[in-house]
Amino acid sequence: MARGHQKIQSQAKTAEKQAKMKKQQGHSANDQKKAAQKALVHVCAVCKSQMPDPKTYKQHFENKHPKNDMPEELKDV
Repeated sequence: MARGHQKIQSQAKTAEKQAKMKKQQGHSANDQKKAAQKALVHVCAVCKSQMPDPKTYKQHFENKHPKNDMPEELKDV
């Protein structure tokens, strides 16, 4: 069992390791995927592709589906 200065060093090292582990848990790949999925709110009516905003959706529709009629929600964007 450690005593004195060695004990203090061991406690500091353990606290640092615990803080590092806690920080890594907050940034897991699964959490990032969930946050990204929440940002994709507009879904293309033709191909079901997801976009974050109406401007991107309109550009997508003009480039990928030029023969199809523009949806009503995109005509004023």
